[in-house]
Amino acid sequence: MKEAHMSSHSSGILDKAKKLRINGHSHLLPYPEDIPDFMREKEIFWVDKERKFMLQKDWSRPVTHSSFFLEEKLEWMDRNHLDHAVVLNLSQLYGNGLRVEEMKKALKFQNDFNAKIQQDHPSKFTCGFVVHPGFVNSACWEIERCVETLGLQLLCLPTHYMDTIGTWRCIFDEANEPIFELANKYNLAVEIHPYDGEKFIKLENTSWRFHLIWMLAQCADAYHFLTLNGYQDKYPNMRTCFAHGGQLAQINLGRRIQGFDGRPDLFEGKHHPRKAVGHKNIFFDTLVHDTGSLELLIKNHGSKQVIMGLDDPYPLGEMENEKQSSYPGKILDLAKEREIINQEEYDAIWENNVIQWLHGDDKVAKEKLIKRILS
Repeated sequence: MKEAHMSSHSSGILDKAKKLRINGHSHLLPYPEDIPDFMREKEIFWVDKERKFMLQKDWSRPVTHSSFFLEEKLEWMDRNHLDHAVVLNLSQLYGNGLRVEEMKKALKFQNDFNAKIQQDHPSKFTCGFVVHPGFVNSACWEIERCVETLGLQLLCLPTHYMDTIGTWRCIFDEANEPIFELANKYNLAVEIHPYDGEKFIKLENTSWRFHLIWMLAQCADAYHFLTLNGYQDKYPNMRTCFAHGGQLAQINLGRRIQGFDGRPDLFEGKHHPRKAVGHKNIFFDTLVHDTGSLELLIKNHGSKQVIMGLDDPYPLGEMENEKQSSYPGKILDLAKEREIINQEEYDAIWENNVIQWLHGDDKVAKEKLIKRILS
């Protein structure tokens, strides 16, 4: 682990020399025996006994790396000198299309599982929790439970969700403002992650198009409505991070600005896209796969709004890959080598920016996080 002086941004939090490496975008599967029987019986989600596949009704996906599971994840983190990881919810457990009671039980299982991981391994993991926006009252109750009872501070939300009449909506629909009001009240970090595109985008699911193209479009769509509604200012204690660098939102910024200026009649009462660029409450992770995209992200928003995100252990994450000579953290190493960022920005993306996203201006919470990582 590299040793360096503290940057001015975090020196007031704790007087320490060690630069932390915090992964702001990670995932963890329960072991098969930890998944309740009803999840398999109802075909909601389960993992086979051999730990080779994760499954849902009419769907399966190979478990491509042993670090999907806890003990193997800890070993993988140690090998790659990762001090801490932010564990998001599993995308398969957003609950879209499930009956209400099944959805509530499935999401409660996910949230209780993540809470136990954080409680049992506080130095290694900060974990998120998920709610279903289609049932706003239930979502608010679950937010209160997860924050006040389970001690979780990261709300994971999908870019899009199915409402109670089967219509697909963007997460930043005005109907969900009670959720954002609670996020603001509790000073929550929010993660926006895409999934389920094949359920409402009417194209054949082939050549991994929904993961390679449409997930990025889903993030861009969610960013579009967050900023049009001005939620980054309306809820000043809520800090939102977009997965996968919000990649298509970066190249699309100019088109959105021109559209807003050219057709103001379509945006009455909305906020100009320029107002959100580089906003302190909007973050993006580094998982964009190439330094050109990372450079555009940093040019648009500034390096302070960028956090490290490996999306491990999925094959689209920044994992060990001999064909691409890849390893966790490679894109940031390349960015520094190519002088897209300097050493101070590099260190901040690994540490300070992630902590700022998680806890904002709450210095006490920041100190507690650093202390438990170092303990």
